[in-house]
Amino acid sequence: MTEKIPRQKKNEQEPQVRNKNFTEVTQNYTAEQAKLEAGRCLSCQKPACVSGCPVNVQIPQFIQQVKAGNFAEAYTIIKKDNYLPAICGRVCPQETQCEGRCVLGKTGGAVAIGNLERFVADNAPVETWHATSLQGRSKIAIIGSGPSGLTCAAELNAAGVDVTVYEALHELGGVLAYGIPEFRLPKAIVRREINSLAQSGVKFETNMVIGKIFTIAELLQEKGFSAVYIASGAGFPSFMGIQGEDLNCVYSANEYLTRINLMKAYLPDADTPILRSKRVAVVGGGNVAMDAARSAQRLGAEQVYLIYRRSRAEMPARQEEIQHAEEEGIEFLLLHNPVAYSGDEKGFVKSATLQKMRLGEPDASGRRKPIPEEGSEFELAVDAVIVAVGTQANPIIKDTTPDLETNKHGYIVVDENGKTSKPGVYAGGDIASGAATVILAMGAGKKAAKAILETI
Repeated sequence: MTEKIPRQKKNEQEPQVRNKNFTEVTQNYTAEQAKLEAGRCLSCQKPACVSGCPVNVQIPQFIQQVKAGNFAEAYTIIKKDNYLPAICGRVCPQETQCEGRCVLGKTGGAVAIGNLERFVADNAPVETWHATSLQGRSKIAIIGSGPSGLTCAAELNAAGVDVTVYEALHELGGVLAYGIPEFRLPKAIVRREINSLAQSGVKFETNMVIGKIFTIAELLQEKGFSAVYIASGAGFPSFMGIQGEDLNCVYSANEYLTRINLMKAYLPDADTPILRSKRVAVVGGGNVAMDAARSAQRLGAEQVYLIYRRSRAEMPARQEEIQHAEEEGIEFLLLHNPVAYSGDEKGFVKSATLQKMRLGEPDASGRRKPIPEEGSEFELAVDAVIVAVGTQANPIIKDTTPDLETNKHGYIVVDENGKTSKPGVYAGGDIASGAATVILAMGAGKKAAKAILETI
């Protein structure tokens, strides 16, 4: 009977309406839709969906509560394993994780686990927390208030540990605040999730660049912390090293999205504005590239090109984000790669030299290697370029912690529990793995918290 119920679709703004505003693209399920979708779950005895979730949310149990209309109980079940359900329901790649393992996916439509998680989180009763006494508890410092740091903080706090989270920026949330656009993840949702942690006793300090204000050694030796968890992310921008990348209006995706998301550059009275370009090229094929392209269009660009050196099948972005970008009118220039940028007499970019590519054999990543086609170069007129080809680890902590082992890319070396080469120091999320997903970073934070609790 369950397989006869069609997967419930979320309502979305029309493409030619939403590509002109920063309001969230998709709307939530109604209660009736949520219960219908929950009714599709088979409640498998060995649910593969749970093992597909990096934080092991007990998915069938919460879905059964949704089916029965017990939304508060469903929320309680989710929160036992996932402290950021409203965020994960919006940005996790469910199609390759929990939903990717759903048996109904083989017959045309996995249970919409992410949509149900979002519904439950958005419709949960307001939480009231009462911070417990901090006297006599172990003190743990967490560097970074992104998804990994927040998850580690929540786990430790729930176990009775005195937790202080240090954030380098003036607002909390890490990549959730500066990296993901409002139309995918409203910042009010991020603030709500963080506020619940603050009310439960987690302490937050902003404008704290660890490695500059305090070193790791000072946190351990002078500030009295029993352990430190480094979750500072990988927000250092990468470029391609080609001619013209130093021209005006050639941005890293990190800078471009930070101006928009954190500094609200799309508002008319923004303190940190951004030039409103008309012909924008975005280089890359991941979620960050999609976010940058769709943001540029919402800032008034008349033409946005997404330049990717492989085919659509190799794009690492979520299928939903690719589809949304296509619907909104982003033009995909697949099997193309920039080789240089040219500027005008004032030093502003005016064109990109693109080269056509073809696909060869798979490379180390498992994707087919792009091979340049000689003599295929041509000029594309643009007045802005956004480079979204990945990020790196910021070297501040590495450079000020000489006994902390890092790999050749600058990422911190950890074991399966997040332990580093320095006693009392743990790390996880993008600073250890390289750029990955929100939920994988959360999984790393959860593992590290467990390891920390076993040693303090």
